[in-house]
Amino acid sequence: MTSLGASLRRLVPPTPLSRKLATQSLLFATAEGTFLTGSAVFFTQVVGLRAAQVGLGLTIAGVVSFLVAYPAGKLTDRVGPKRMWAAGALVGALMFAAWPFIDSFGHYVAMVVVFEIVENAGGAGRNAYVLDVMPEDERVATQAYMYSALNVGFTLGAVIGGIALAFDSVTVMRWLPLFTLAIGVVNAVFIFRLPQAPHDVRRPDRDAPQVPVRGRGPLRNVGWMLASMCNGTLWTNQVLLNVVIPLWLVQATDAPHWLLAWLFGTNTVLCIFLPAYTSRGVATVADALRSVRISGLFFVAACLITMATHSTSGLLTIFLVWLGHVAVTGAELYVSGASWAFQARLMDPARRGEYGGVAEVFSTLGGRWAPALYTLLAMSWHPAALPGAGWLVIAGLGLLAVVGMHPSARMAERFLQREGIVVGDLPASVEAEEPVPSLIGDPAGPVT
Repeated sequence: MTSLGASLRRLVPPTPLSRKLATQSLLFATAEGTFLTGSAVFFTQVVGLRAAQVGLGLTIAGVVSFLVAYPAGKLTDRVGPKRMWAAGALVGALMFAAWPFIDSFGHYVAMVVVFEIVENAGGAGRNAYVLDVMPEDERVATQAYMYSALNVGFTLGAVIGGIALAFDSVTVMRWLPLFTLAIGVVNAVFIFRLPQAPHDVRRPDRDAPQVPVRGRGPLRNVGWMLASMCNGTLWTNQVLLNVVIPLWLVQATDAPHWLLAWLFGTNTVLCIFLPAYTSRGVATVADALRSVRISGLFFVAACLITMATHSTSGLLTIFLVWLGHVAVTGAELYVSGASWAFQARLMDPARRGEYGGVAEVFSTLGGRWAPALYTLLAMSWHPAALPGAGWLVIAGLGLLAVVGMHPSARMAERFLQREGIVVGDLPASVEAEEPVPSLIGDPAGPVT
């Protein structure tokens, strides 16, 4: 019991600010998770849409999200990350007041498109704020705690949404968005009350910390764009997790369908308890690349294990499908830590919003194609000589992303050095034995 208590205490963020950020993640995920759990019923039975219309609307919103990611990032740098985050959270929450009155496909598309723009802007502010306000040595760990809190919140949201679904009432589902509205407003107020970060001080006095803009922006940083694209491919582990392996279980194995609940339950539990452990010690670009390699090994293992279930049966299939899903979770956890470290070490502190917008664009290019391609490869390509061979191609694509990430990250690192940009208190390449003479110290220093 003592060791269990110690383990649970390690899940609690160690500083007051990191605890506040984890609490905010919990609030946000509880609100969103409640609506998402019942969204399929809401869209079809309350709004009256067909499944194809729901998918089309989300696709349109995804295209808009792609187009506005970079402008939203630049706007974040202009108005300040906390302002952008808080405004996005508040407007996004208030929009849930309109959901009970949406009754046509046109209204639905307009709603999801505007909501996607607002969420995108708020997300750009959130990502920039965490990097801006946290001391350098706490950034990755804090994001790990926030990730755990998100998973707890989505679990709570799923429970609340499940209770609403249990009433089997269209009226209950129609007004369920008001619960998300209420929690969302609390979340927005919580964000407004967080301390300001350096970029939130629009007219600072001479003693206020600020990060000057210097050098060229991320659209000239080829390494950052390539690294973001590779990162998008690495994050296609979520496509395996949520789409391909569940479809494979149902259509290509004799595993019982109830196993799906165990798969997602295991993933949720692991993503609550392990991020603080798998991201521990990930601080430099070299550390992040090591995590990328570990993530790649888990990705390949998941593909090979799942592929093997094409010719197994019974309890062995159940165990292997579950093990493959656990391996995908390992890929998710390790690429999470790597992604946070890349954000902390390879983004110009003066342009975090802009860098985040560029990352969003290129990670989309690196992974948006995966649902269609992975499903086709896994479910439809079965040469007689090697059944399930599509899984080998999927594993190969994951390995290509791992290999490509290494020169891309180093290229991004060298770009920051050439531009004389310091990330945090240290130069971008902390592994170098000699300091780079052209680098200029960051006047902001750590934010405490």
